[in-house]
Amino acid sequence: MDIKKTIYILALQNAIKYEGRANPGSIMGLVFGMDPKLKQKAKEISKEVQVAIKKVNKLSLEEQKKELEQTGEIQKKQKKQAGLFDFLRIKKGDKIITAFPPGPEKYPHIGHAKAILLNYLLAKEYNGKFILRFEDTNPTLVKKEFYKIMEDDFTWLGVRWDNIQYASDNMELFYKYAEQLIKSGDAYLCYCDRETISKNRRSGTTCECHNNENQLKHWKDYFKAKQGSASVRLRIDMKHQNTVMRDPTIFRIIDKTHARLKNKYRVWPNYDFQNAIMDGKYGITHRLRSKEFELRSELQTYIQKLLKLYNTTTYEFARFNLEGVLSSGREIREKIESKELSGWDDPRLTTLAALRRRGFLPEAIKDFIISTGISKAEGTLTWDNLIVLNKKYIDKTASRYSFIEKPIKIKIKGAKKQKIKAPLHPETDKGYRNFETHNEFYIQKSDKSEKDQPYRFMHLFNFKNNEFLSEDYDSKLKAKLIHWLPVSKNNIEVEIVMNDNSIIKGLAESNIKNIKLNEVIQFERFGFCKLDKKEKNKYIFYYTHR
Repeated sequence: MDIKKTIYILALQNAIKYEGRANPGSIMGLVFGMDPKLKQKAKEISKEVQVAIKKVNKLSLEEQKKELEQTGEIQKKQKKQAGLFDFLRIKKGDKIITAFPPGPEKYPHIGHAKAILLNYLLAKEYNGKFILRFEDTNPTLVKKEFYKIMEDDFTWLGVRWDNIQYASDNMELFYKYAEQLIKSGDAYLCYCDRETISKNRRSGTTCECHNNENQLKHWKDYFKAKQGSASVRLRIDMKHQNTVMRDPTIFRIIDKTHARLKNKYRVWPNYDFQNAIMDGKYGITHRLRSKEFELRSELQTYIQKLLKLYNTTTYEFARFNLEGVLSSGREIREKIESKELSGWDDPRLTTLAALRRRGFLPEAIKDFIISTGISKAEGTLTWDNLIVLNKKYIDKTASRYSFIEKPIKIKIKGAKKQKIKAPLHPETDKGYRNFETHNEFYIQKSDKSEKDQPYRFMHLFNFKNNEFLSEDYDSKLKAKLIHWLPVSKNNIEVEIVMNDNSIIKGLAESNIKNIKLNEVIQFERFGFCKLDKKEKNKYIFYYTHR
């Protein structure tokens, strides 16, 4: 990113937010949130921030707004000129059909979100079609519940497909093409065990099955064979540089009940064969997918050419990793079974279910994914990159409330009974929260008052040594701002599930009874939280971020 331009835009945004005066601390925090590596250049960044603030603060509030608007227009033009998909060199009027083919085997995570969004946005960009295709030809892994889970998660993400397909509905088609390849001599039945096949492929050795006669009869008999006794392989080149091309397996027997088709089939195509056919048969013009499929691209193209099917253009981009986050479906399953994780929506994960439950918005996830680009260069990102984008959305809409962790009771001498109003949002007119106060309050244990230190209860009054001082805010007083709750039987017990799955307990104001389930709010001086559950005497929230 152009760091100077970014800092200048952030300074303009910050100044407008605070009536014309930018705050350097806020800007530094946002810059480091976008790219934590910049903390290593803190001195240089600080100087750039000071330069930007000096320039911005010379402008009137109206001039700042106008400048931000103009800067935004320049950015829009630049983005338009350097489109996300320009590298594909798609011409105006070209027919575009894209697809995303997940296996319904687990909860989708943010990596799946990148692949499906890029293919969906590509189709949308060129007025094409987008197909959601379930690659469900491995009955050992496919689970019935994951079809709907994936559909729900992708819909929440904002993806709208033109058609939905199931690879398992095309079994007869796969058999037809397999027989065609056996007749042409491009495929054969192999009776070697898995260990022998693996050893031969590593050494580039052709097995005896390669030259067996009556292959068509072997194929017919195959449907009655025992699981593990044989497989169907393509006849290519056992000394090919790309080991994927060394007579790959295209069919195997799996005696397992299928989630949709029950026991209708037992001879199943492998991933590469069914993927190449589904793409080619249904005219998928482009597929954007992660780099792990790069070696398989050559094989899939080979299969399409062999069967005279449409040749799909594929592009493999680098996977991005979120620092310290588990993404392997197998490892997640094991940790869920051992109770190390609470489930697929455990807040430590980046499954869409976990992000959704914590209060991350689909718009922020989309912005985050686009910001990672379509590059082959590997990169590790942090939660901060996603948090900055999510905060941009929820900060504008989240109502504010008070929450006290580890509450202690204090009495303020001289405080009068009063009814007060506090705004639900500092900038947007969303109404007010109502309080009745007297002289007893709950404060956080960490805010326990120090002798001779002035304090101010947010929205209420100033005090020192637990004695009332004054109501109006006075900057000369240099009072330390703390939040509070009136001692009241109406306060509500709250539990907050944190991002490490620990639980924080405390009290919140009675006004939270107006919060709707799944609404994201901000507990002042604590962070953004999403209401997950309302119980009789307790509200349970999930922590989103600060």
